[in-house]
Amino acid sequence: MSMPKIIAILGGTFDPIHNGHILPAIHVAKWLGVSQVNLIPAHLPPHKSTVNASPQQRADMVKLVCDSEPLFVYDQRELKRKTLSYTVDTLKEIKQESPQTTLFFIIGMDSLLTFKRWHRWQEILTLCHLVVNCRPNYPFDNLPASTQLLLKSHQIDKNIRIIWHFNEGSKNITPQLINKKAGYILFPPEISCNVSSTLIRSKIKQQQSCDNLMPASVLNYINKHQLYG
Repeated sequence: MSMPKIIAILGGTFDPIHNGHILPAIHVAKWLGVSQVNLIPAHLPPHKSTVNASPQQRADMVKLVCDSEPLFVYDQRELKRKTLSYTVDTLKEIKQESPQTTLFFIIGMDSLLTFKRWHRWQEILTLCHLVVNCRPNYPFDNLPASTQLLLKSHQIDKNIRIIWHFNEGSKNITPQLINKKAGYILFPPEISCNVSSTLIRSKIKQQQSCDNLMPASVLNYINKHQLYG
């Protein structure tokens, strides 16, 4: 099966996967017009010292989400590695498999603030565009100087409305993105979804309801395997 011309990628520990991952990813996919979002669970995330669920359990939960949402594709490449899960290595693998595919890597604002500390971050921007999800009314004027400098070099106008088409006659083509395969930092319209894996693990430990925070299939899996208790 041939790869789509453009795909979005969401990596993470997914410990567990929840609506704070799922809903913004769907939001970004609709905004970009992509037909596929690869969910890539990390095996050994370089920025975290501990992971609660096993790699197989985290993979199982991601698969449950992919089974119920056709937009999502489970990508196990990082779980197959024995080394740290560096984003740059993952992006290089995908580009080698499909050199003509344009990649959009979805991150949160917290990740953007530390992006210059990521392993070979400059190379990441040669392989993909970054799509940054942030909270509504985020105070962009208060960003650290290093992040402001990064955006000055790579950001497309924060207020741009991107509609991606491959019909050359379309008036909705964004020339900046059509002519450049990587290197831009994009900000989709903000979506409010204040859920975190830390919050969910805390609620489960305190035997509080998480019914509205994740798909029922994932919550059933957590209960069945007695995770996070």
